[in-house]
Amino acid sequence: MTSDTPSPQDRTLTEALASGAVVLDGGMSNQLESAGHDLSDDLWSARLLAERPEAITEAHLAYFEAGANVAITSSYQATFKGFAQRGIGREEAARLLALSVELARDAARQARDKGVTHPLWVAASVGPYGAMLADGSEYRGRYGLTVDELERFHRPRLEVLAAAAPDALALETVPDADEAKALLRAVRGLGVPAWLSYSVAGDRTRAGQPLEEAFALAADVDEVIAVGVNCCAPEDVEQAVATAVRVTGKPVVVYPNSGEAWDAEARAWNGRSTFAPEQVLGWRESGARLIGGCCRVGPEAVASIARTLTTA
Repeated sequence: MTSDTPSPQDRTLTEALASGAVVLDGGMSNQLESAGHDLSDDLWSARLLAERPEAITEAHLAYFEAGANVAITSSYQATFKGFAQRGIGREEAARLLALSVELARDAARQARDKGVTHPLWVAASVGPYGAMLADGSEYRGRYGLTVDELERFHRPRLEVLAAAAPDALALETVPDADEAKALLRAVRGLGVPAWLSYSVAGDRTRAGQPLEEAFALAADVDEVIAVGVNCCAPEDVEQAVATAVRVTGKPVVVYPNSGEAWDAEARAWNGRSTFAPEQVLGWRESGARLIGGCCRVGPEAVASIARTLTTA
């Protein structure tokens, strides 16, 4: 490498996506649970931002050491309204949101100290409105709110997260194209790139809109550096990638669940895993650039994804 050639870490995440695949981490909740933390709470992993922040850093570190390039923060279920329902004021809620980015940055520093040399970035998670409700509606959408109301809900925490200077904002597990409209409005002007990732069933959003229409919303939004799907069955990925590439021409992000099914009432996973790391080669060939796993996909699977993408 010549002296005027930037090292891989000198590149932005956006620049990295233009040259090849980038490995995302896996599920935060399953990693925390495997370490013995109880997440049976409406705030889910966000509760640990206040009670056990070091546990979140350890979870991020496990994924960085496994080969992930991108840590997605523990802010998925962290919202001003959700924290207020637990008696946490606005100032403290803002601190906890910013802390989620700081913890991922700290994990990256620790990974460097442990000899990790591959590029490391941080994406601040922005989950859907339904995640705050903790009633399973994040998998249905159709909350009965207008696009304007959803934008007013999302914008304040997006501003706080953007001010914490992540490398990207992860607008993730979005079940409804109407909520995507709100998020795409709210992310404008923040100065931080974002990806938009839907939760899907087959070729439609969880709310039932065709993916072609849902992806098209982001096609001309300059802030959006990737579109795709997450928190879905692995079997739904391939068709979604093809549709996202055709409709938007942008890099595609994919991080499905293990293939097991979540029972929101019982708060338990059923079935068996259908996620196979070798599937990622087909996704990459179709246009996927940000590739990882979501619920029930842990460091071992992420390590397999990283090996597959770097050796093939």
